[in-house]
Amino acid sequence: MTAYANAIAERLVRTLRNECLDRVIVLNEAHLRAVLTEFAGYYNRERPHRTLALETPVPALRPTAGRIRSSPVLGGLHHIYRRAA
Repeated sequence: MTAYANAIAERLVRTLRNECLDRVIVLNEAHLRAVLTEFAGYYNRERPHRTLALETPVPALRPTAGRIRSSPVLGGLHHIYRRAA
């Protein structure tokens, strides 16, 4: 069980570094907390995951028709693409 937990923790840390922290200059602890909070919301609610058949960990109903809108995350480091209702 411990080896499995370590593998999950290592994968999470690698994802945080590759997709977030290696591309952001962190100014202080408060800034780090804000960056990690915003990234966690993006990661769980918007980012598709291969192991979940390109769904998000927190499922949401998404419209299938309409114009596509883009919203920046982390100052434009990532973007959320949604259909306008």
